[in-house]
Amino acid sequence: MLVRRETAADRTDVRAVHAAAFTRPDTPGIEPSEAWLVDALRADGDLIAGLSLVAEIDGEIVGHVCCSRARVGTRDGVVALGPLGVSPKRWGVGVGSALMHAVLAAADVLGVPAVVLLGDPRYFGRFGFVLADTHGISPTVPAWAPAFQLRPLSAYSPELRGTFHYAPAFERL
Repeated sequence: MLVRRETAADRTDVRAVHAAAFTRPDTPGIEPSEAWLVDALRADGDLIAGLSLVAEIDGEIVGHVCCSRARVGTRDGVVALGPLGVSPKRWGVGVGSALMHAVLAAADVLGVPAVVLLGDPRYFGRFGFVLADTHGISPTVPAWAPAFQLRPLSAYSPELRGTFHYAPAFERL
């Protein structure tokens, strides 16, 4: 498996990965919002190119993860992680883990203080994510708190506190 930065040539495959990964059995034929979210973040200029990574096996794109611009209170520089998608035929073989390790390392190298996401704490806890409220960061929707998580990186400072704000594309979900 090769994890690398996404290129313009990968965009159709990236959308297909998210469509396959997030299609629900009770809504076949309906494209999930994660499939268009990456395109919307890119169109708005909020997708961070260095934090949009694909996993490739034998020349096939089998996974994608990205981060987008976000802020805590009025402070820019933090990022939102997601979506993270893996082709269902590759579930359970480490593609998602490889993408997570790579994107967190890349964010750290770029000096990002923290990565925030909304997801299953059982899954993301193994990558060092903790509930964001333990760091004084709250979601705009209080009901998200049990799944709203933060991963502090090397540039993290405890002064980073307040309400987290996703890029506008997330608001359009």
